[in-house]
Amino acid sequence: MSGGELVLTAQHEHVRVLTLHRPEALNAVDDALATALGDAVAEAEADPATRVIVLTGAGRAFCAGMDLKAFARGESAHSRTRPERGFAGIVGHLVSVPVIAAVNGPAVGLGAELVLASDLALIDPAAHLALPEVRRGLIAVAGGAMRLPQQVPPKLALEKLLTGDRISPQEALEWGLVNAVSAPGAVLEEALPLAERIASNAPLAVRATKDLVHVTVHEDSWGRAAWRRIREAQQRVFSSEDAAEGAAAFAEKREPRWEGR
Repeated sequence: MSGGELVLTAQHEHVRVLTLHRPEALNAVDDALATALGDAVAEAEADPATRVIVLTGAGRAFCAGMDLKAFARGESAHSRTRPERGFAGIVGHLVSVPVIAAVNGPAVGLGAELVLASDLALIDPAAHLALPEVRRGLIAVAGGAMRLPQQVPPKLALEKLLTGDRISPQEALEWGLVNAVSAPGAVLEEALPLAERIASNAPLAVRATKDLVHVTVHEDSWGRAAWRRIREAQQRVFSSEDAAEGAAAFAEKREPRWEGR
C-alpha cells in the first residue's frame, strides 16, 4: 500500500483500491481530502493497468460526509485542483472505469452520495447510509437529492431525504442501492473478487458499457439520441483490437489477452 496520508492507494493487478484516510475525523471530507481523492481517481483513470476502482474508508467509517467544521471555516469540500469534478473530487464526474464502493462503516451525507455515485456497492452489516442534511439546515447537493430518487422509488427517497433517517443495510439491499451485504468486517475482502471479475473482461468494452448505461438510462429507448450513442459505441468497440482478440480467443479455445484498444 502506498499513497499520501489522506488517500491510500493499493494495486491488486488491474484493481486499484482507494482508501479515504482521515480516520480521526471518520473520513469526513474537507478541501484537502477532496483534492487528494480527485487526484487519486484521475491517476487511476490515466493508468492503463487500472480497470476497476474500489473505494473504501479507513477506521470505523466509510465517510461521515462533508467536514462541517471545515464548512464553518468557509471550505467547500471541492477539489482545489479539479473543481469541475464536484464535491469530493468525484461526484460530478463520470469516472471512465467502474467504481465499486466497499462501505465498511457509516456513509453519511456526502459519504452516502459517494455510494450513490458509484457503479456498484457492497455494505458491511454494521454500516448504514444516511442523508441528514436537512437536520443541519443544508440540502443534499452532492447528488443525493437527485440520485436517490433516480435509484429508488421517489416516495421512499423523499422519506429519507426529508427526515434524514438512516437507510439500513437490508433496506439498501432491498432497494437496489447496494449489490450485497457482506459478512461482518469483510466488505473489502468480498468487493475485491467482484472487481477482479469485472477487470478480467475487455477494458474498452467495459468502459463503453458503463458509459452507455449512464448516458442513456434516462433517455427514451425509442428515441434517436440513445440509438445514436449506441451506434457510436458499437463502431468504436467492434472495430477494436480487443474485439478481434475476443473472437480469436473463442475460436482458439484460450483465454483472451486484452490490450484495451
